[in-house]
Amino acid sequence: MLLKKLTEASGVSGNEKEVRDIILDEIKVFVDEIKVDRLGNIIAYKKGKNNSKKLMIAAHMDEVGLMVTDIDDMGLLKFTTVGGIDKRILVSKPVIIGKKKISGVIGAKPTHLQEKEEWKNALDIEQLYIDIGVNTKEEAEKLVNIGDYVAFDSQYIEFGENLVKAKALDNRVGCCLLVELIKEIKDIDFYGVFTVMEEIGLVGAGPAAYRVNPDLGIILEGTLCYDIPKLDQHLIPTTLNKGPAISLVDRTTLYNINFRKKIVQIAENNHIPYQYRKIAMGGNDSGKIHTNKEGSITATISVPCRNIHSPTSVMSKDDYKNTFKLLKAILYEYKKGEL
Repeated sequence: MLLKKLTEASGVSGNEKEVRDIILDEIKVFVDEIKVDRLGNIIAYKKGKNNSKKLMIAAHMDEVGLMVTDIDDMGLLKFTTVGGIDKRILVSKPVIIGKKKISGVIGAKPTHLQEKEEWKNALDIEQLYIDIGVNTKEEAEKLVNIGDYVAFDSQYIEFGENLVKAKALDNRVGCCLLVELIKEIKDIDFYGVFTVMEEIGLVGAGPAAYRVNPDLGIILEGTLCYDIPKLDQHLIPTTLNKGPAISLVDRTTLYNINFRKKIVQIAENNHIPYQYRKIAMGGNDSGKIHTNKEGSITATISVPCRNIHSPTSVMSKDDYKNTFKLLKAILYEYKKGEL
């Protein structure tokens, strides 16, 4: 299964090669042109019926993770975060380090030895380490290097009522949707772009959009889901099993009203459930795409994911399927010149 392959691959921001190679292998026979730019973005062109507007559909390949910054005399690794990670979720998590995928576990001073004041706060990154099972710095240096990337060691597992748990659903879910679109859609002209380093500041999207120069952009994401009891409805960004989430506004983009309304109309006409992403926190590649050159009109469509930016996110397969249905319906409207 493609989503399993993508989520279990390591692709921390700036180190997307493993994910990129999977995607290139999947799409190479389904596109008319394909290029990997200097930063590592994949820019694929699917030739079809000519359209007066140029469409770019984008999804970022990278995930949040860690990087080794030092090795102490006992062979324990010190590290920093790459992308936004809540330090409270790090202790005891299994990880893999570097190209050799060396296994490790994030550790800290045991609770039994902590002072009462330490119990009240999450431990700082400086108080954590990665144990790779060696006893000296020399042993550790045979296996890992300062600057090595560290990814969470997490498996793709289907569980419950049509749910999936995996790491990096933000945004391998968007990559998987885009790969499937490229494979299935015929005779529709569009660019499929897989970007790098979104999690550290939307780095890849700007150069990719500059090259394509789209009139319209659709950004595919795995987004915040926090559908817990005893929380006011307006504070719940998205909910599992209510369909794709259409963004209203975030830190990087105030989305075009008319384009959004058209997408909603398409969903309703095709009886596809949808929801709005209710909060303005966070951002995505639209922030760089919609301001590039003369500007472009963008929309973001996301699959809700609980626990994003953690070793184990959760999504609904039904939400995924309905997001794919909506994207296909949008493309058929685009083919008719209706967008």
